[in-house]
Amino acid sequence: MEKQVRTRDVKLVPIGNSKGVRIPKPLLIKYGLKNSLLLEETEQGLLLRKKEDNKLSWEDTYKAMADEKENWDDFDTTLLDGLEDEEFEY
Repeated sequence: MEKQVRTRDVKLVPIGNSKGVRIPKPLLIKYGLKNSLLLEETEQGLLLRKKEDNKLSWEDTYKAMADEKENWDDFDTTLLDGLEDEEFEY
């Protein structure tokens, strides 16, 4: 099955000292485009790609850290910093 390629004629619009491309709203919705894209220079020309959000949630981060099975025993000791000699009012 051959991949269907669609082309569109778009105009470059001035943005300050640069130029930009307007992306039609239906394409923004279809591809879930929000604030930024990746611009790649390829042998065939320029390629705009959706920027993938590779950030982990806090829960996923915790699970990934737990899967590492790192030894944290060195952090179980309390370092004496002189506070044990201070008098505190209760």
